[in-house]
Amino acid sequence: MRGFYEIATNDPERPALLGDEGTTYGELLARVNRASNGLTSRGTGPGDCVVTVLKNGLDAVTMMLATYQIGAYLVPVNWHFTAEEIDYIVADCGAKVVIRPEASAGAATVEELVAGQPDSAPANRRAGSMMLYTSGTTGRPKGVRRRLLDLTPEELYPILMRKSWRHFGLPPGGVHLVCSQLYHSAPYGQAMMALQFGHSIVAPERFEAASVLGLIERCRVTNAFMVPTMFHRLLAVPDRESYDLSSLTHLYHGAAPCPPATKQAMIDWLGPVLWEYYGSTEAAVATMVSSQEWLARPGTVGKALDGMAFTIIGEDGQEVATGLPGLVYIGGINRFEYHGDPDKTAAAMRGRAYTPGDIGYLDEDGYLFLLDRRTDLIISGGVNIYPAEIEAALLEHPSVADVAVIGVPDPEWGHKVVALVQPEAGVAGGDELTAELLRHCAPRLARLKHPRVIEYRESLPRTPTGKLSRRNVRETYLSG
Repeated sequence: MRGFYEIATNDPERPALLGDEGTTYGELLARVNRASNGLTSRGTGPGDCVVTVLKNGLDAVTMMLATYQIGAYLVPVNWHFTAEEIDYIVADCGAKVVIRPEASAGAATVEELVAGQPDSAPANRRAGSMMLYTSGTTGRPKGVRRRLLDLTPEELYPILMRKSWRHFGLPPGGVHLVCSQLYHSAPYGQAMMALQFGHSIVAPERFEAASVLGLIERCRVTNAFMVPTMFHRLLAVPDRESYDLSSLTHLYHGAAPCPPATKQAMIDWLGPVLWEYYGSTEAAVATMVSSQEWLARPGTVGKALDGMAFTIIGEDGQEVATGLPGLVYIGGINRFEYHGDPDKTAAAMRGRAYTPGDIGYLDEDGYLFLLDRRTDLIISGGVNIYPAEIEAALLEHPSVADVAVIGVPDPEWGHKVVALVQPEAGVAGGDELTAELLRHCAPRLARLKHPRVIEYRESLPRTPTGKLSRRNVRETYLSG
């Protein structure tokens, strides 16, 4: 069967959402069809944008699938955003409809959208897409817009399978745990793929480490997507070994660099169920690496998927030799554009290849290793220093819950390394811990990479997908 809509028609009693909003595939399809018909009745057609400001749950999943079968762009917006930030996206994308949890001027609820609508399939079904707004490194966020194909969701299914989904190795049926908000590209993509494979979805409102372990045990979760910050929190759960996690066969991760020691600890605990992929909102999934491959090449994010290729470009604009670092370009991606910003689109491209702005290198077998973001590179005394490497070393210390490493202007060295550390609960930050952390760095990092300054913070501003904007941290630090 090709995807959610066929599965729901042929196997309507299959569980779709588990938990308080539990519903079957048949019930979900009826609601999805009513929402699709509600959107078309409000003038939404192929290529139009539908903005949603929703938390995880039935409404968010309904809108994912409703827009996907009428050729619309779903524009999910972070519900933490201010009214001004939401209004900017609504205006920039020219939203035809805005969906929020509560009715307001210019917006409707899902209940209002489905009210009085038939539960039959909408006319002229056509596959839609997601248009996620991403800010990159500077400026207002821009929507990543992909070309829509004149195909039904069922006709698009084998293309998606051939290009990407088959690399995930998921069997039909299972239970997928959503660990981040569905307004992010990876959680959206993973949940959508799981539904197309006939899986049941568990979508808690927020990630809490001990609760997640309980959900995996209780719901017999087979697959999930997480980020390294979540791994760090799971490993810190005191009684984590007491949970039965044997149902888990695929634990995917990406979105942020994973410290090798953290990943090794996860594999030691759970076995070879970790699968890492590298990509971006713009490039989608570009690599996939199994636990076994990673153990043979610790630190790699994998080789390019079939049809894709990596090129590493040095500061002189030329391709560098194997093993040398440079800017990573990804070839073979589906074409995209930044909505309304052709200059930004052009700046990210080199011919048909796209750069996410990461620095990395390829080994002799074509495996990609990432070092850091180009914008986060620290140059001290003429030497390139990668903050992610220092962060990974500090995170190995049991007293460190989180850390951000930034470069701060220095009159002698150009930049000096500053580490902002969030200690574990109950651990006091101060001179004693600073001395201990520097001793910890000695066998792990060259002296020039040691933090010149270590300061302590109660928390660090990570997104729900575990990303840390060092640019924002740096600006806050310098302004303070």
